[in-house]
Amino acid sequence: MDQHYNYKVVKQFAIATVVWGVVGMLVGVLIAAQLAWPALNLDIPWLTYGRLRPLHTNAVIFAFGICGLFATSYYVVQRTCQVRLFSDKLAAFTFWGWQAVILSAVVTLPMGLTRGKEYAELEWPISILIAVVWIAYAVVFFGTIVKRKVKHIYVANWFFAAYIIAVTILHVVNGMSMPASAFKSYSVYAGVQDAMIQWWYGHNAVGFILTAGYLGMVYYFIPKQAERPVYSYRLSIVHFWALIFTYMWAGPHHLHYTALPDWTQSLGMVFSLVLLAPSWGGMINGMMTLSGAWHKLRTDPILKFMIVSLSFYGIATFEGPMMSIKTINSLSHYTDWTIAHVHGGALGWVGFITMGSIYYIIPRLAAEQKMYSTKLIDLHFWVATIGIVLYIAAMWIAGVMQGLMWRAVNPDGTLTYTFAESVKATYPYYVVRFSGGLLYLSGMCIMAYNTWMTLRGRATAVARIPALKVAHAEHAEQPAHA
Repeated sequence: MDQHYNYKVVKQFAIATVVWGVVGMLVGVLIAAQLAWPALNLDIPWLTYGRLRPLHTNAVIFAFGICGLFATSYYVVQRTCQVRLFSDKLAAFTFWGWQAVILSAVVTLPMGLTRGKEYAELEWPISILIAVVWIAYAVVFFGTIVKRKVKHIYVANWFFAAYIIAVTILHVVNGMSMPASAFKSYSVYAGVQDAMIQWWYGHNAVGFILTAGYLGMVYYFIPKQAERPVYSYRLSIVHFWALIFTYMWAGPHHLHYTALPDWTQSLGMVFSLVLLAPSWGGMINGMMTLSGAWHKLRTDPILKFMIVSLSFYGIATFEGPMMSIKTINSLSHYTDWTIAHVHGGALGWVGFITMGSIYYIIPRLAAEQKMYSTKLIDLHFWVATIGIVLYIAAMWIAGVMQGLMWRAVNPDGTLTYTFAESVKATYPYYVVRFSGGLLYLSGMCIMAYNTWMTLRGRATAVARIPALKVAHAEHAEQPAHA
């Protein structure tokens, strides 16, 4: 058994990624519709925006997103280390344990059981389960690296390793709570300290889950799909260390014009601006990997997903530092511009690189040469891309409009517009946003159908680990040295 890769757990997480993607995006479309047509909550407490919105964020980040990271990291670490996963039982535990976490969120969040902290809403018993599953994940991942047959640790594994370690620290520190009952707890921190730790956690959830983890996908799957070496392996290492050091300091930019000390706000702003350099270094490295292979974009929709994801990564990592500048933040904060920024990164960067990577993996898990339908992948790409553009363009316009309306004053110093007027003016953009989200969800449903047809009736593929001499093993399954 140890002579073959463990594809079973990879397949389980890949399927879960697709299933939870549909669910999470469906909830997102529902709450987007509620912003335009509030009566759609049907006066049912479990369907109100305030309860479904955290369910949406948890479903797309922790269900769709992290299941995708589990699937790809388990696949990549085996292939690049030329060994089977460290422990099949622990790997299976991470799958079922993580599904238990997700199902707990599906039950508790609509019930209103929440800690009230962005991306950390789940109450203390679930929070402990997350920690246990995550430690098991770390043991499997790092145990596999320790027993590798090759001397070299490929750079994709560096990014996966950083994301696993950082999330452990972030989750434990921000999750420190005092239980008041089985389903209620209070943060051990208070006031502005609680806010600072929450956004140190919240922004680094973006930095290490939604950036570092997915850069692990970039550095493996783009070279493999393009059949080209990474443009610059040296740049990938510089990119890694610069990103890892800088991201940790950027959280305070979420708290401009609050009770947080001004010097702390300024520090967060400066590091956010510095973050532009390593972020674009990684984007350029990924893009330039296609040197000599750009023609493949005409016929390879999987590669389209991967390269366009880097475009959205570039947009989001330019926009984020720009919005952290205090003068710009005074216009953008609390507006839908922030929503446009988040979803440009989430739908375009995270969604597309995940979809591209899962499209790459799934046929190999079924011993197929390709997905059931390449035309459906292409359709998915165009439907989703149009959806993203509609979504973020509508929210950009709405956000700038809101910021300008809220700060407009008459000559006598009174406000020019009431808040209700700004809400009324935003209505048509919410309808466009809903339409964009519906298109993106439709693309995910196309992916689900294509996945079903590819895997239907087929057993999990059995891939034998090649018997390599250690002296020459460094170059095996290393896209940088292809």
